[in-house]
Amino acid sequence: MIISEKNRREISKYLFKEGVCFAKKDFNLAKHPDIDVPNLQVIKLMQSFKSKEYVRETFAWMHYYWYLTNDGIEFLRTYLNLPSEIVPATLKKSAKPLGRPMGGPPGDRPRGPPRFEGERPRFGDREGYRGGPRGGPPGEFGGEKSGAPADYQPAFRVIFLF
Repeated sequence: MIISEKNRREISKYLFKEGVCFAKKDFNLAKHPDIDVPNLQVIKLMQSFKSKEYVRETFAWMHYYWYLTNDGIEFLRTYLNLPSEIVPATLKKSAKPLGRPMGGPPGDRPRGPPRFEGERPRFGDREGYRGGPRGGPPGEFGGEKSGAPADYQPAFRVIFLF
């Protein structure tokens, strides 16, 4: 397919700037959502780049996704006459957001759960659930929490909902 030099440059600039490109699989779409060129020209140029192994292609949910390879970066750098300091956005290190500092003054605030002294239960109302007497042979469950009684007969019913 013949693609004008202007459109070829626009697509190549976008691909190099972002490092990735996508296109909906709609050959009749008048314009690509991010680039001011027909969607068909984006798809066909990326197919050409894929055959030269400048991009890696993934297809999901009626959308093409192309990821720039190292060979593609070198090719586009020479094609667009860019210096080696300029890299695609996918290769740039993202600045980590500043979170709360982990340390701080020792008297700032207590760390961890509150500590109780004396007779207070350690786990509140869950104390009875944790632990307790265990009976039975070693390595098996036993005691009163051993399971269902011997005379228990489960009943299974089929219910049809219309």
